Amino acid sequence: MTAYTALALQVRTRAVNAAADPRAEIAAAVDRIAERVRGSAAWLGPGLRLVVLPEYVLTGFPMRESFAEWRERAALDPGGPEYRALGEIAARHELFLCVNAYERDEHFPELYFQASVILSPQGEAVLRYRRLHSMFTPTPYDVWERYLDVYGIDGVLPVARTEIGNLAVLASEEVLVPELARALALRGAEVFCHPTSEASSPALTPKAIARRARAAENHAYVVSANSGGLSGIAIPGDSTNGGSEVIDHEGRALALAGAGESLVAAAELDLTALRRHRRRPGMGNLLSRVKTGLWAEEYARHDGERPGGLAAGPRDRAWFTTRQIEAIERLYGDARP
Repeated sequence: MTAYTALALQVRTRAVNAAADPRAEIAAAVDRIAERVRGSAAWLGPGLRLVVLPEYVLTGFPMRESFAEWRERAALDPGGPEYRALGEIAARHELFLCVNAYERDEHFPELYFQASVILSPQGEAVLRYRRLHSMFTPTPYDVWERYLDVYGIDGVLPVARTEIGNLAVLASEEVLVPELARALALRGAEVFCHPTSEASSPALTPKAIARRARAAENHAYVVSANSGGLSGIAIPGDSTNGGSEVIDHEGRALALAGAGESLVAAAELDLTALRRHRRRPGMGNLLSRVKTGLWAEEYARHDGERPGGLAAGPRDRAWFTTRQIEAIERLYGDARP
C-alpha cells in the first residue's frame, strides 16, 4: 500500500493526578478513544490506515509525584489490559494506532518511562519507543548501559517496517531535536508519528516550525496529534488545545485542525512520491548529503548531558534541574546569570 489516509486524532485529555480512582479514569479514556476512532473511521472511510493519538492521552503528566507514586497511579504494564484494549481498537478498524503512555518495565522496577507504542491491525505492538529527551521523566539514556544490555540500540531507535511504510516516533518536544529525527530517517523512517501535548497558537510555534523542518530535511511525513484540551489539573484547559496537523515530505501542511476534539487533521500520505523524492539526485536531497563521519567526530568533542544518571536508582525532581545546570556549565561555563 503506497497511498492511504493518516489521522492526527485530536481528543481531550483528563489528568489522573488527583483522581480518586486513576485506573477507572484510564479505562474511561480508552473507552473515549474507542468511540472517537470508531466515528473517525466511519467519517473518513476505509482508506484510513494510521491514527496517531496525543501525548499522554490516558493520564496527563506527573506534577510533583515521586517516581513510585506516578508508577502506581499512571504507568501501564506492557501487554497489560489497557494495551490489549487499544490493540482491539486497532484490530476492529484494521488500522495502525499510535498511543503515548507512561509504562513500567520489569528490568527497571523503580522507574517508569514515557513510551510511544504503535499497534498493528492485528492488535499487536510493532513498535515500542521510549522517549529519550525529557526534563523530569526517566529515559533510557539515564540507565544507558543496562538499557542497551536488555534492548540493544534497535530497541532505543526503533523503526517499524509495515505495509503502510516505515514508521517511527518523535515524542512531543523531541521534534525540536534534529539529531533524533535524522537518526531515525537514516534507519529508514518514512513517517514520523508525533504525539504531543503543547501550547498551540495561530502563529507558528517552535514545535510547528520544527515539524516542517524535520519533514523537509528528512523527506518524511509528520503526523502530529495534539490534545483537544486538558482537564483535571490547574493549568488552563485550552492551553494544550488544537493545531494537530499532517506535514508532507517537503514541509507543507496538508491538514490542520482548530481547537477541540477533531478529525480535521487527516490527509493522504503518498509513499510513492516520498520514495521517488528520496531517490532523486540533486541539491535538495539533503538526507543523501549528510556527512555522518564529520558530525560523529565533532559531537564526540563536546560534553553535554551524560548517560547513566539514574543507574543507581531514583532521584528527586531537583536532580534533573541540577543535571541540566551542570551540562550548561560544561558547555558554556558558569550557568549562573
